[in-house]
Amino acid sequence: MEQIILEKAQKWLNSNIDSESKSQIESWINGNKEEDLIEAFYKDLEFGTGGLRGIMGVGSNRMNKYTVGMATQGLANYLKKTYPDSPISVAIAHDSRNNSPFFAETTAAVFSANGIKVYFFEALRPTPELSYAIRELGCQSGVVVTASHNPKEYNGYKAYWNDGGQLVPPHDKNVIAEVNNIQNINEVKFDKDESKIEVIGKNIDKKYLDSIAGQSVSPDAIKAQHDLKIVFTPIHGTGITLVPAILEKIGFTNVHVVEEQAEPNGNFPTVVYPNPEEAEALSIALKKAQELDADLLMGTDPDADRVGTAVKNNKGEWQLLNGNQTGSLLIYYMLEAWKQRNKLNGNQYIVKTIVTTDLIHKIAAEYGVESIDTLTGFKYIASVIKELEGKKEFIAGGEESYGYLIGDFVRDKDAVASCAFIAEMAAFAKNQGKTVYDMLLEMYGRFGYYKEKLISVTKKGKKGAEEIQHMMSELRSNPPQVIAGSRLVKIADYQQGVSMDIDAGKEEALDYEKSNVLQFFTEDGSKISARPSGTEPKIKFYISVNTKLASAADFEKAEKELDQKIEQIVEDMNLH
Repeated sequence: MEQIILEKAQKWLNSNIDSESKSQIESWINGNKEEDLIEAFYKDLEFGTGGLRGIMGVGSNRMNKYTVGMATQGLANYLKKTYPDSPISVAIAHDSRNNSPFFAETTAAVFSANGIKVYFFEALRPTPELSYAIRELGCQSGVVVTASHNPKEYNGYKAYWNDGGQLVPPHDKNVIAEVNNIQNINEVKFDKDESKIEVIGKNIDKKYLDSIAGQSVSPDAIKAQHDLKIVFTPIHGTGITLVPAILEKIGFTNVHVVEEQAEPNGNFPTVVYPNPEEAEALSIALKKAQELDADLLMGTDPDADRVGTAVKNNKGEWQLLNGNQTGSLLIYYMLEAWKQRNKLNGNQYIVKTIVTTDLIHKIAAEYGVESIDTLTGFKYIASVIKELEGKKEFIAGGEESYGYLIGDFVRDKDAVASCAFIAEMAAFAKNQGKTVYDMLLEMYGRFGYYKEKLISVTKKGKKGAEEIQHMMSELRSNPPQVIAGSRLVKIADYQQGVSMDIDAGKEEALDYEKSNVLQFFTEDGSKISARPSGTEPKIKFYISVNTKLASAADFEKAEKELDQKIEQIVEDMNLH
């Protein structure tokens, strides 16, 4: 075993950690449990640009009281340096995961011990409400304890800045540096100062829900279709606190919550993986939707910042929409509704990420609305909103991983607001004698049929991280020349900051922060993006293909052709 790992374990044993954690480390050392020691200590759980995320347990590479404490101490130190002569306040929320309340209380204790005012949510709340609260309460920062849609073994810690968005330059790197400066657990101030902690809850709930309701663009359609039959599942997460409430507030009277998944539970007992991107996570809700002959199904992830959607197709079969489809439909609906109300004046814009479907660019162009690309991660969308605040009007934005935002009063993806507007979109369609699926085909007919597929390759642990880096190196040094029978015409390398036009032999600088992402563009309009995940032990490949759709009758034929093209891309690039 590497000596450095034993030294790190010994350093933890010599610090002020609790006796249970000490016993666990001693049992690994005395029992020669090398694998356990390596996975717990081979690195420090990285405080990345979004915060922490990892498996819960003892050790420097795990989510526990001490890694959370060190992260909070580092953030507190940076806040005090940034605001040396001003009072500092933060807001803290948590999701339904095991240990989330404990980690949130630990975070509050450390901030308060550092003399920082804490607004502490009384119970679990959606992540977007934390973003809202930071702005509403005039906080300098905030933290939500969540691992989003990761498996039950995980937890996480997301840090926010005063605009309600996650940390972006220069604050992200500066906070990371402060966290990395904490060399010893003993440097963390854990002694809570109760006088610095104020409990918040229902008052912020009301303001947040009022803000969402105030964005509605089709109240008449909701009134006419108030009995639209909606099935909702929070998948044992925080969505239960506010999604039924917002649907009722804006006027929907026929909402059915999936009772088996209504109770918040960090073990997520009814699903393998609490992720609305996975069909299995929505299987119970789908069964209920079929039994009720519902119009719409929606399911949120544990911290209610992502939403999965299902609708009936033209054969009456339930079909899950992917994140690109829901995001494109939301943009299409919002722009059409704004146009019908003469609200578009050329000063509006939307934002998406570089791995999200380019169909959104086509839709926006048709409506004369600027469409902006950002790197993957909603913090970059929030950064654009901050930059354009007071200059242009943000309508909506989103990313293919099921996260969307309507209006700018929240600065992170928001499944509470998204559920409200997906339901409003369904009412808008039904009021015109159409279904959401009809709207989907109509959109493809107007702007082209874009089909996407995400392939995630999981590589766990230290060895897996090395394999992922090797895969990216190979793609850089030996890019494919032909993909699915179509020539490669452009490569964008966001780590090198250049885009290469292969035919012209010219390079152009990419105006983005450096990021380990590669994109390959082919002559026939296909796009393949490769990106190691920043929050999971995975490398992700995003495939996008497209074709024109002459009429709805041609949809199935076009779908088969695009499916075959995607299969060929997977084969040619060996993405198995």
